[in-house]
Amino acid sequence: MNKHPIISSALKSIDLQATSIASLSGFIDESFEKAVQLLAESKGRLVISGIGKSAIVAQKIAATMNSTGTPALFMHAADAIHGDLGMVQPDDIVMVISKSGDSPEIKVLAPLLKNFGNTLIGMVGNMQSYLAQQSDIIINTTVTQEACPNNLAPTTSTTAQMVMGDALAVCLMETKGFKSTDFAKYHPGGALGKKLYLRVADLVMHHEKPSVQSGASIKETILEITRKRLGAVAVLNENEEVIGIITDGDIRRMLEKYDSFINLTANDIMSNTPKTIEAEELAVIALEKMRQHNINQLVAITNKKYIGILHLQDMVREGII
Repeated sequence: MNKHPIISSALKSIDLQATSIASLSGFIDESFEKAVQLLAESKGRLVISGIGKSAIVAQKIAATMNSTGTPALFMHAADAIHGDLGMVQPDDIVMVISKSGDSPEIKVLAPLLKNFGNTLIGMVGNMQSYLAQQSDIIINTTVTQEACPNNLAPTTSTTAQMVMGDALAVCLMETKGFKSTDFAKYHPGGALGKKLYLRVADLVMHHEKPSVQSGASIKETILEITRKRLGAVAVLNENEEVIGIITDGDIRRMLEKYDSFINLTANDIMSNTPKTIEAEELAVIALEKMRQHNINQLVAITNKKYIGILHLQDMVREGII
């Protein structure tokens, strides 16, 4: 097949979907606003249902809602009418997603939900459909044409549903005042979440704490760096306060400068202005400081007391970089 028709077909599909998505702005109306306000004030959950491709979109929207502060769950429309309706509680709001709004399963499901007394939001692409007529609130996702060359396979319509679901989630985040710190609570395992909650203390607590006194010999210093394997050692005073740091680089510079180091001590070769960071600071702040000073280690402290050494590799291991 000639590649040019393939490229043309792909571009046409993208253009059709982009045009349809842009037209959704005309459907952001009082009904949409009412849906957001109702969900923001709800004491229950948002139960999202659909059939076919719309069911897959419903799962995605439910996942997005859960991760952004709106408790939600997915209920397949076909399963709902065969027992899964039991998951719907009195305070829940139900949103049913459908392009046609006339699927057999939805024609059975909608009146059952109405009988339960739950508020029904219909995200529908046919404003004259059964679902539209039964819904308490309608979110319009009408599209003029599917990207499918036969205008049959759900393509543009499901994209429209997805975008409208994201718009709902974003509006709910802003209405509820959902912050980045809240986001971290629901994403503790991901790199993004770690940037928002992981602290220096969480990383250095797993390490050895290489340290020597200022009068330690160079041999003692090198052995301590070698044993603890962090490429550096903190130099402490009698109060366990950090007064300097010695890195592998300091050892190399010492060898270049001195013919003998028998009479040298840690105090003679240390950097007396070590870059430090409070143990309660976020790890991402520590990373910024490392980049700013072009270094691989930071000395972690609490109230001037030595806590440990944070290494750049800690950030790599945790997926922060």
